[in-house]
Amino acid sequence: MAEAVERQVARVVLLDPEDRILLMQGYEPADPSVRWWYTPGGGLEGAETREEAALRELAEETGIAASEVSLGPVLWQRRCSFPFDGRRWQQDEWYYLARAGSPGASLTTSTDGWTELERRSVTGLRWWTSAELSATRETVYPTTLAELLGRLIDEGPPSRPVRLVSERV
Repeated sequence: MAEAVERQVARVVLLDPEDRILLMQGYEPADPSVRWWYTPGGGLEGAETREEAALRELAEETGIAASEVSLGPVLWQRRCSFPFDGRRWQQDEWYYLARAGSPGASLTTSTDGWTELERRSVTGLRWWTSAELSATRETVYPTTLAELLGRLIDEGPPSRPVRLVSERV
């Protein structure tokens, strides 16, 4: 495996007016049977801030523009390490809360902004309720996302970012 790639990442916990969260389903390009769900987001580019990266990645990966969302505070931070596409990735991730849409309105997503890598490693997007996320047997990252989402919906955002347990796959 090639040398590990270290990167700073901004992720988005995007909630609609019904408190559903938008997740992406990815898979290992070399083995499409290995699948998981995760929040939109990605690495910082150039001199952009994490907030700028969060909004750019959200637009690229979901088609939902910055003008359609209200970006809130950083909810959670975590370090993770995982193999993907022949490399080991070591990431310092910050998860931002974002709200989109108005009650009764549907949010349209688009995959038109996907990169070549996303086109060969992502199956699509799905809105999840907290109950669906809690009941699924599918792999979701971070692995405690169902619990974290439930707490977020019940209690609101934490007063300062919560440091999650590091995960290594």
